[in-house]
Amino acid sequence: MSEPATSPRAHGGAGGFRASRAVMLFGGFLVLAVGCLAVAVRFGEQSISLTAALTEPTSTDAVIFWSLRLPRALLGAIVGAGLAASGATLQGLLRNPLADPFVLGVSGGAAMGATLALAVGLATVGEVTPGLGGAMARLSAPALFSFLGAGAAILFVLSASRGSASRAPYAALLTGVVFNAFASAAITLVKTLSAPDRLGEILYWLAGALGYERGGTLLLSALLQAGAIGVMWVLSARLNLLSLGDDDAASLGVPVAATRRWLLLAASASVAGAVALTGLIGFVGLIVPHLLRLAFGPDQRLLVPLSALGGAAFLVLSDLLARLAFPLFGAEPPVGVVTALLGGPLFLALLRRRVRLGTSH
Repeated sequence: MSEPATSPRAHGGAGGFRASRAVMLFGGFLVLAVGCLAVAVRFGEQSISLTAALTEPTSTDAVIFWSLRLPRALLGAIVGAGLAASGATLQGLLRNPLADPFVLGVSGGAAMGATLALAVGLATVGEVTPGLGGAMARLSAPALFSFLGAGAAILFVLSASRGSASRAPYAALLTGVVFNAFASAAITLVKTLSAPDRLGEILYWLAGALGYERGGTLLLSALLQAGAIGVMWVLSARLNLLSLGDDDAASLGVPVAATRRWLLLAASASVAGAVALTGLIGFVGLIVPHLLRLAFGPDQRLLVPLSALGGAAFLVLSDLLARLAFPLFGAEPPVGVVTALLGGPLFLALLRRRVRLGTSH
């Protein structure tokens, strides 16, 4: 019997995975991500010399590099990696290459938590406090409430999706859609009742923006994303087998229910950590893994790490575009606006291609 086109074995998956090819691809994408970081910290409203920034600690270039450019670029890379890797995992888990990491309700819970914190004035968007203590203080404001809201959404979705292993991802998907709808209504109500000065902060956060986070915040975020992406990568071989069907995967020794639960938890934690610090940045977790799936096949062992590096590069470059191009019009938009402007047309093109291929067969 011939295997479906989405089977990993049909694209060099379980039987055709080559370590040398994987290493070359990983190395190439790593160079791409590092190169994007270097470009992002080099250019901006004022170009700086990286040599001066690294060798002259008291120079203006060094201040711009260490205080502004590098923290913002690193945050973009960390968040982009998490969103894209979780998108790749969820697309494989839900067997839908157009799935988005925000479909599980995590974004709705995170947005609701941050909106409530901002509405009652517990913190202000863009507050910068130096040092690790400042990072913890920063997390105690909208970011902490956002993470708590995302955590509540994760628990709600996972508890609602208990039962049949084969139905768990679809139950999680439907529960997430319902939770997002509820959260959207709650956010609309809070915005309606908020004071005008706080409404602007809420809208800016919801649009998705990269701030100038301190070292402690970046370290915590990096550790969370590394752990979540690590879990998704470790379980990627099992996810490949799940694409063959639950019965076949179980016959090959895969604990289907436990694997799905851990993958859902890891992807949700990754999205929660990203949204807590940057707000809702769309299309990174949809476009990047989808394009990589088209280019290199559906093998999750490749897709998860490549999506992480590709997502990091994409978000860093999108933020650079926001800093370089849009100030010509008198303002710098949140990076979420740029990813939507770039990802929206591309998503529609991919959707049209998918519909065209479906009708031709």
